[in-house]
Amino acid sequence: MEPSTEEDRFSEEEDTRDWQRPPSSYGSMKSEDEDDTASGMEEDDKEQQQCDLEVAVVFNRPTPVLARDAEVFEGAGVQMNRPTSPESQYTMTTIQTKPPGAIVIEASRAFDIEPFTDGHEDEDEYDEDGSIVNSPEPPEAIELEDDQTMDSHGQPGRLHPDQDLPHVFRNIQEALKDLNKEELYKFKINFHQRQSDFTLKQMFDGDLLDFVDKIIEVFGQDRALLNTISTLDNITKKREAQELQVKCKKALIRSSLKLDIIRKYEYIFEGVPQPGRRNLLDEVYVEPEIVHYACGGGPSHEHVQSPGQTAAAGSLVSLNNLFRMQRPDGRPVRTVLTSGIAGIGLTTSVGKYCYDWTKHRANKDLQYVITLPFSSLWILRNRNPSGSEKMSIMDVIEYHHSLCKSKMYLEDAECKFLIIMDSFDCYQTALDWKNSVIINELHTPASMDDLIVNLIGGTLLPNAQLWILGRQGAVSHIPSEHVDAFTEMRGFNEAMKENYLTRRFLQKRTEIGAKIVAHYKKLPVLCDLTRQPFICWMVAKIFGHNFENKEAYGRYPPKLTPFFVNTVIIQTNRRLQFYYNQPENSLKWSDEDQQMLRNLGKMAMKMLEQRSPVFSEEDVKAHGLDVSDVSVFSGLCTELLPTSSGQRRFRFIHNSVQEFMAALYAFTLFHVESKNVLEDSRSGRTALAAFVFNPQSKSAADLVQCAIERTFTAPREQYDMFLRFLCGLLSPDNNSPLGGYLYPRSKDKGVQNEVKLLLERTMQTCPQDRLENIQECLRELTQVDL
Repeated sequence: MEPSTEEDRFSEEEDTRDWQRPPSSYGSMKSEDEDDTASGMEEDDKEQQQCDLEVAVVFNRPTPVLARDAEVFEGAGVQMNRPTSPESQYTMTTIQTKPPGAIVIEASRAFDIEPFTDGHEDEDEYDEDGSIVNSPEPPEAIELEDDQTMDSHGQPGRLHPDQDLPHVFRNIQEALKDLNKEELYKFKINFHQRQSDFTLKQMFDGDLLDFVDKIIEVFGQDRALLNTISTLDNITKKREAQELQVKCKKALIRSSLKLDIIRKYEYIFEGVPQPGRRNLLDEVYVEPEIVHYACGGGPSHEHVQSPGQTAAAGSLVSLNNLFRMQRPDGRPVRTVLTSGIAGIGLTTSVGKYCYDWTKHRANKDLQYVITLPFSSLWILRNRNPSGSEKMSIMDVIEYHHSLCKSKMYLEDAECKFLIIMDSFDCYQTALDWKNSVIINELHTPASMDDLIVNLIGGTLLPNAQLWILGRQGAVSHIPSEHVDAFTEMRGFNEAMKENYLTRRFLQKRTEIGAKIVAHYKKLPVLCDLTRQPFICWMVAKIFGHNFENKEAYGRYPPKLTPFFVNTVIIQTNRRLQFYYNQPENSLKWSDEDQQMLRNLGKMAMKMLEQRSPVFSEEDVKAHGLDVSDVSVFSGLCTELLPTSSGQRRFRFIHNSVQEFMAALYAFTLFHVESKNVLEDSRSGRTALAAFVFNPQSKSAADLVQCAIERTFTAPREQYDMFLRFLCGLLSPDNNSPLGGYLYPRSKDKGVQNEVKLLLERTMQTCPQDRLENIQECLRELTQVDL
């Protein structure tokens, strides 16, 4: 309410100050009337301006002269001369800076003094009650220095001029300034009904500039724009709504893409998706190591590292800086290829990159980020059984981003955007890189195969930057001349592991995270495996549950076998779900799936006997396996770089996985067919064995006895882990999760007791250097986690 007397106005406490009208928070938002107003300046105003300039020269203006009670941000050198109201990131990012030599004039609000008139006043400038309808326009804003517009990643922090806050603010103001008193009142009431968290007092307090300022502070740039358009349309101001939509088209497209990304990636389902069990991506994500091999060519053979090996310092690149790399000629990279083994965090990192873009944390200079996952492209390709359906690249983009069904300006030379194509391994057909039809128009229909070839090759959308992700066995088929930079995701280092495991429990019990870190470090093999975020999640899930529900848990080191059992189950289910389109609620292992795992275990056993962690394409086919099924779909193997002769090479994602699969093969054949695949080792039998062999016996103890003999007669560590896993699988507590999937369920405790007796006798006579491993075998067999 306007104070009635001077005494009422200043009867508040001593530090009460006059409302001060700032020149404007948004310096770049000049109205079209400004030039006319300037040209009609009175002569005495010109003389006063000249006097002000002379005063500024005399005093040299070493520091700005501030209006009373004005706030100064020393770090930015920016003066904020605004009313006493909460500031937000929006007003701060667009605050008017005062150039040297400027004079600050305190402009009182309309309800403090009567509007000044000199007989030439514009009748539209003030409403009947004296409130300002069209806010005074400020001078042009001063551009900030380049180093002040860089984000925390050293990247350009400035949005495109058609998408930034001043552009949106100015056009909202332009759309509302021509509304008469009744229309503006109707607009505000309707806006309030749609947005109840905006009070009526806020609606009607101040002038139009205050109103636009406040809605952007409260709702943010995107919501304020969308709500303004819909409210104008609702009060039948369709022309104004349409004009605002056209002027802010690029900002609206960016907003719709952001909504799609937030809906997809704000929450993450880790490990096995379960309804209602999800975490905020920002709370659990830890960026893994990404190795940059080369720009303008693929990684050389010297750079091949075994899984789990730490990347060389200096070859790492951060996630948000992938497209800050340059080609040898100095130009920015167009296409970046990132590979990694199963469970290393490729898809999760895509979500984090996109989510950071929506929050303006990084890569602000990208106008659009468009996600086109290969899994979806594969479904789209096969939507028509005849395979004759053709689509344009714009049809594909609009299919994935339904809110962008309009011109996206992708052909404009100044449009900078990124297309992310994840899971290349999901596109299960060979692409013809040499003979595909050439496409260079956005609306030319073509087959999905041809669209992908032309998009990656650069004939289609050549201005786009492209990020392709997938497993090495799949992405290795992309010709090197189409890729500017090769990168590989390596997973967590020690600090990242601890960060991931501890931050998950910050909201519950902090001490649990510390206990988990100390517990998994008791096993060196587990320390190595936790480089994979997927295994880290399993550690957090299993150990966290046990520490929360079992008071005495953690007294003994953890067992390894349950981790590998769950790894095989989860990766096999993912294979059926992602590559064979089985619904997650009805996953069923067919006879072919079971046989694939047995054959994979048989090959692992052969490679173990040959002491070779690497196997060839001929080895894969010799065991009745499909190369793609092994190297890509299984999630248990990965493809290495080919040899100089072009021979394809593969290996398990970790040596311990190979040893577990060999043990699983031996256990499964014994459990299903009562067959001992280790009987051929009898010729190497020594007097060290304490168990008396019965030629007619098909017992579990006989199987373990053969494994012990192989272990003792082979070099150390060749069969040590194999023996531990075999003993662990003979425990019903460990093998029960695979019961019903790979072999019949069994709860026979007699097998466990028989093997326990064998191990205890072996410990009494075995060499001292083998004792520790036998003790670990016994622990895997018998330990019950309390």
